Amino acid sequence: MESCPSIKNILLLDSEGKRVAVKYYTDDWPTVAAKLAFERSVFIKTLKTNARAEAEITMFDSNIVVYKFVQDLHFFVTAGDDENELIVATVLQGFFDAVGLLLRNEVDKQTALENLDLILLCLDEIVDGGIVLETDASVIAGKVATHGLEGDGSLSEQTISQALATAREHLARSLLK
Repeated sequence: MESCPSIKNILLLDSEGKRVAVKYYTDDWPTVAAKLAFERSVFIKTLKTNARAEAEITMFDSNIVVYKFVQDLHFFVTAGDDENELIVATVLQGFFDAVGLLLRNEVDKQTALENLDLILLCLDEIVDGGIVLETDASVIAGKVATHGLEGDGSLSEQTISQALATAREHLARSLLK
C-alpha cells in the first residue's frame, strides 16, 4: 500500500449516466471508449441503489467506488481495492459539499452545467495526479472562488461587485438619455 492515498477518477454523471464532469488520474482506462464503458457500467450497477442520504461503497472491477446521488446528479469517486474506504468516502463528501457551496445548494444538472468551470476547478483543488490534496469543502470552495474572480474575494463579494457594476451601467444609461 502506498503512503499517500491514490484516487483513480472522480465522476459527475447525470441521471441518464451521461458525463457532466469527469477527471481520470490513471491509465487504467486508456481510451475514451474504455472510460465511457466504465462510466456506463458503474452507473448501471449503482442505479437501483438509494444513495441519496449517505454515500454508498461498492467493489467494482477490483476498484472501490464510493457514490452519492442528489437530484439528477450522480457523484462517484473510484480508487484501487487496496485504498482506505474512509479516505475515498471523505474525498467524495468533500467534492459533494464543495459543489453544494459553489452552486449555493442548487445542485442539479442545469446549474452544474452553467457553472462547469467552477466544478472543474473544484476537481483540480481536491486531487492532483491521483494524490488527494484537500477534502475540506469550505477550503476547496474558497480556493475555487478565489480562482474564479479577477481579484481576491469571496463569493459574496463577487455578487456585491456584480450588483454595483449593474447599478453603475443603469445610472450611466439614464444620465446619457
